[in-house]
Amino acid sequence: MSDSRDSRSDRPAPGRRYRAPRTVVGEVAYLEVVTVNETGAFLDWGHPKDLLLPYGEQRFRPSVGKRVLVRIYEDQQGRPVASQKLDRFIADEAQGLGAGDEVTLVIADQTDLGLKVVVDHRCWGLLFRDDITRPLRRGQRLTGYVKRLREDGRLDLSLLPPGSARLDVVGETVLKVLRESGGYLPLGDKSDAAEIKARLGVSKSAFKQAIGRLYKRQLITLEPTGIRLVPSGE
Repeated sequence: MSDSRDSRSDRPAPGRRYRAPRTVVGEVAYLEVVTVNETGAFLDWGHPKDLLLPYGEQRFRPSVGKRVLVRIYEDQQGRPVASQKLDRFIADEAQGLGAGDEVTLVIADQTDLGLKVVVDHRCWGLLFRDDITRPLRRGQRLTGYVKRLREDGRLDLSLLPPGSARLDVVGETVLKVLRESGGYLPLGDKSDAAEIKARLGVSKSAFKQAIGRLYKRQLITLEPTGIRLVPSGE
């Protein structure tokens, strides 16, 4: 019996150009639908042959030009296929991860608490709203850090590294914004948390700790209405 996927949707359409492979088996990715036919939807995953998303693996009927979040796996014949049913492959509990570990995140869904993400393509985690330091979009892949492994085995995550490394990242952000603002920033200990988050993309707690470290390193001075860059720190 011939493979029903040996059709025109398996081959590059005229004028289409493929880049280096973007995704591989075992990964979660946000892929564009390029063809829909009686077999299912076909996705551009950066390889010469498009990736089949069978009808049985769809959560809804995608249309050409839309993107879908899928997990890539091998079927019983060893062929790569995609599934929108992520819960079949992504575990609720983390195995082998602990606080401070660097991980790969793929943004999945928005929740009341923040963003639900796939961690290292194998388990679910949560980025709380207060820990989101910049705009993120569904399907975006980025580096994150395990903030806490909860008693139920689930992960709380952060976009900033733990401990002093985290504060160094925040401190560099403060210095960068100071330089871009002519050496003065009207933010300090008494500033509103929302104002700090809007200007720097960090929590008030992280900001206060970071400016404390910058002050001790004599890179900034603290003033009643804000902070100022020390000239030698430029």
